[in-house]
Amino acid sequence: MKKKKEKKSISSSGVAALASIFIIIGGFFIFNNFLHSKKIIAYDYMANVFYEKAVEESKKEETKKEDEPNTPEENKTEEPEPTTSPTTTYQINYIGYLEIPKINLKKGFLDINDKDNDVEKNIYVSPNSSYPDVEKGNLIIAGHSGTGWKAFFNDLYKLNKDDLIYVTYKNKKYTYKIDNIYKQNKSGKISIYRDYEKNTLTLVTCTNNDSKTQTVYIAYLTNTQDI
Repeated sequence: MKKKKEKKSISSSGVAALASIFIIIGGFFIFNNFLHSKKIIAYDYMANVFYEKAVEESKKEETKKEDEPNTPEENKTEEPEPTTSPTTTYQINYIGYLEIPKINLKKGFLDINDKDNDVEKNIYVSPNSSYPDVEKGNLIIAGHSGTGWKAFFNDLYKLNKDDLIYVTYKNKKYTYKIDNIYKQNKSGKISIYRDYEKNTLTLVTCTNNDSKTQTVYIAYLTNTQDI
């Protein structure tokens, strides 16, 4: 006799187990897709935030550049070196030049009455001065020492007795030789000790590494030549 094939049936507990597995797998994919979409949204948000900040900073930088004046720099000394000069907004009308080869200084000076004859802008010709062509006169020039573009006399401390200083004025070159160097306390005034029978050049500046005194350099005319 042929045996009848018996159909195997799956129990209700097995069906429940399979259903649970499918639900878990399906839930995993759904949750994973949800997280992925949230990550994309978060990344897009952060990207937009960074982009907006970058654009904002760029606009600020452009605005700042537009607001800043165009300040060409010539011989720029920013501190600590005296090589930076401010924007020149006026015409410089030098009437002569002071030259000290030993310290590589050559700087123009202005007329005593010029509005820019100012120690904050140039070397300064004292109102009590007389020009080099005045017999037995005294040309008194002051300048800043220290740091910054206006410290034109910063290296005067390197000068010694018998060093030469030249002044060019009205197509003549005047040669002076240093005769005396002395210090005085800062009081807003200086006492000049010189031979009143000689044409004199007096230079005044703050004493190097000493905030309480100023140094005076007395030089006498030794030669005049046409140029």
